[in-house]
This record gives sequence, C-alpha cells and structure tokens, in this order.
Amino acid sequence: MRLIGRKLLQLTVVFVVVTFFTVALISLVPGKPEVVVIPFDDPQETQRTKFREENNLDKPLPEQWWLWAKDFVRGDFGNYYTSTGTSPVSERIASSLPVSLLLILYVQLFSLLVAVPLAVWAAYRSGSRLDKLLNGGAFGCISLPGFAVVLILTYQFGVQMDLLPTEGYTRISDGVSEHLKSMVIPVIALSLGQIAVYMRLLRSDLVATLQEDFILMAKAKGISNSRVLWRHALRPSSLTLLTVAGLSVGTLIGGALVVEALLRIPGMGLLIGQAVLSRQYIALQSSVALIAIGFVLLNFLIDYLYQVLDPRIRERSS
Repeated sequence: MRLIGRKLLQLTVVFVVVTFFTVALISLVPGKPEVVVIPFDDPQETQRTKFREENNLDKPLPEQWWLWAKDFVRGDFGNYYTSTGTSPVSERIASSLPVSLLLILYVQLFSLLVAVPLAVWAAYRSGSRLDKLLNGGAFGCISLPGFAVVLILTYQFGVQMDLLPTEGYTRISDGVSEHLKSMVIPVIALSLGQIAVYMRLLRSDLVATLQEDFILMAKAKGISNSRVLWRHALRPSSLTLLTVAGLSVGTLIGGALVVEALLRIPGMGLLIGQAVLSRQYIALQSSVALIAIGFVLLNFLIDYLYQVLDPRIRERSS
C-alpha cells in the first residue's frame, strides 16, 4: 500500500506540474487567443467575450488551471473551436490517441526486434571489425533527424518508386495491408535513432555481464555460446534498456509530432501541433495531461518489470 501511495503521489505531482507549466507557457505566446480562434470581424466583441468566459481566460492563471483541472477529473475535456462551430475535445482525442499509440507501439517493437539481435551480436564479437562497424552505423543513425529521413523515404519510395503512400493514414479496419503501408515511413523514420541508442546501451551492458563469474561458470559447464548469450546474459543486461525504452516514449511523442505533421497522420502529435498554432488552450491542456498520465503509468509498469527481470530487486522491495 505504501508503494501504491507513493506512485499515486508521483502521478499527482507530475499532472499538476506539467499541466500548470503548459498553461503558463502558452500564456506567454504573443497575441490574444480569442482573436486567433475568431479572426473574423466581431464589432460588439460578443463572440470573443463568450470565448474568453467559456475558457476562463478572464481569470488569473492559477484559477484558470484549477477550473480546468476540476472539469478534466470529471471527464470534461472542454471544447475545440473552429470557424464552423465547436466540437468536444474528447472526440478528437478519441480519434487521435489510438493512432499515436499504435505508431509508438510499432516503433518500439521494430526498434527492439532490430536492436537486440544486433547488440547481442556486437557484444559477442566485441572489439572485432563487425562490432566497430555496428557502432559506427549506430552513431550515423543517431545523427539523422527524423524529419530528414521522412522526406528522403517519402521521395524515394513514395514519389520515385510509388511503393508507399506519401501522406495520410489508413486504419486497420480499412485494410491491413494498406494500413501497414501507411505506417512504414513514419515507423522507420522514428526507429532509426531508437535502434542506435538501444543497441549501444544493451551492447555495453552485455559486454560487462559476459565478464561476470556466473557467465564464466556457465561456459565452464559446457553450455553453448548462444544459450549463454540469450538465456544467461541477456536478462540481467536488459534493465538499462528497459529504463531507456520507457523514457524514450517522451522523445517519441515529440518526434511523432513532426512526423505526423509532415505526413498528415491524424495522431496526438498533429492534434497538439494544431492546438498550439490555433491557441486552443483547453484542447492543449487536456492532450498534454493525458500524455503525462500515460507516461507516468508506463514507468510504473517498468518498475514492476524490473522485479520480473531481476529477482534481487523483488527481494529488496518485499
């Protein structure tokens, strides 16, 4: 119960700090939000006044945040304002969130499926030309910005070869093959940097683990190299990788914003970008709050997986 209490306290602190910082930060952007949202002439200022009152913009920042937080906890995410009227923010989030979650899931799975075998291979051949080649390639992948990879892949495979769509998103319900095609470019663009980081981290931990006494004992018993690598060395070497994989979700959200904007993928990144540009305070706060909560909950899960991977942690926490 004490552990659950600490986690709930951490979740509350993150929620308050992130959402209040978002309110304070966007309030510093020049220009009045009601003029951006309602750009047409409003001689009596009636619609703009109504907009300010509905979004509590006529109140001090702490009170703005408090009124929004009460509505958010009750499940009211506010309204999204357009030239044709208003729509609930919850509807836009319900449409955008699954797209971003699926994209991040694909990126993480693809990154791990590529990085783990490469790391094991590099650690086994530590110091060889292959190891140096893989490390050099990893540095190259880290230096490539995601938006540049998107443009290169889109031009090569979308425009020149006409193999993949150049923009847009196809849902699984509209066809699995077309859905996978629409995700190839964003997944590769976001995965290259992740693969490089995961591979180098796991490779370093594996090299250290392979020098441990229990590995030498396993080899002395005649256990094959592949079994030593995959069954004995990989598991205790995965803790750092697990930590970074959880923390990298925040980086992926930032990268997804740019990628989704370039490829017109209707995910949370595109929604947040549009909310910032159009000064949709409530939509931005609600979107950021959901992402922050999900990020914290994911790291709670990672804390639990630590105990699964390493029994020593489970014994200390019990």
